[in-house]
Amino acid sequence: MIRNLVVILMITAVSLTSDAGHWLVDSITTEGHIGYNIGGTAPIGMPATIRHLDKYELTPSLRVGVSVTKRLSSRWGLRAGLQFENKGMKTDARVKNYKMEMVKGGEVLGGVFTGNVVTRTGLWMFTIPIQATCKLSHKVSLRAGVYGSYLTGRFFDGWAYDGYLRVDDPTGLKVQLGHDAGERGDYDFNSNLRHWQWGVGAGVDWYFHRRLGLYGELNWGMSGAFKSDFKTIEQTMHPIYGSIGLTYRLH
Repeated sequence: MIRNLVVILMITAVSLTSDAGHWLVDSITTEGHIGYNIGGTAPIGMPATIRHLDKYELTPSLRVGVSVTKRLSSRWGLRAGLQFENKGMKTDARVKNYKMEMVKGGEVLGGVFTGNVVTRTGLWMFTIPIQATCKLSHKVSLRAGVYGSYLTGRFFDGWAYDGYLRVDDPTGLKVQLGHDAGERGDYDFNSNLRHWQWGVGAGVDWYFHRRLGLYGELNWGMSGAFKSDFKTIEQTMHPIYGSIGLTYRLH
């Protein structure tokens, strides 16, 4: 009798384990993504010292990754992923009394600048997003959550030109800056960028085919791009980027 009871318990346990395994696999969706990031590393709100954005150029800012979604109910789920991406921009802005530190003729100068400033940014990173998902229909779902990124490569540099720098403060020595290399003031804040970033994001997925779809997403960097002890740029610079691309359902 004991032997029969043990056999029954073993069969029941195997059956339950098998059912749980099928339930776990059937409730998980795996997807691959490829897209393009569009945005910039900028302060929240245009400060008075930045008078006009003369030019904004797109840069190669690709994004590839995979994600896994665990369905918690018919509508709700939890999604985690891993992606490698680049976030970059190039801008040319007209500024007045803009706090700067630059190199001109081998000399480091700091103060407030009036003229034009070119800024180039490139951030390469691995990102892990964790998001809640809400399925609106068979084809459309929404998602929102947080992300963390580790930068494997980074630069934030440029030059100031066609203007003048007041050394130290608005009443300091006036240094004229020209247009061409050697006449302008160059700056390089690469070493002041953070290795780690975090932020919040939200997106939408639309499947126009059983396995193939489109996605759109907005990510907002909350930690700022620079280290907390970096004071040359007075405003906190936030990486704010949208992403559009293709999604392929692997499972």
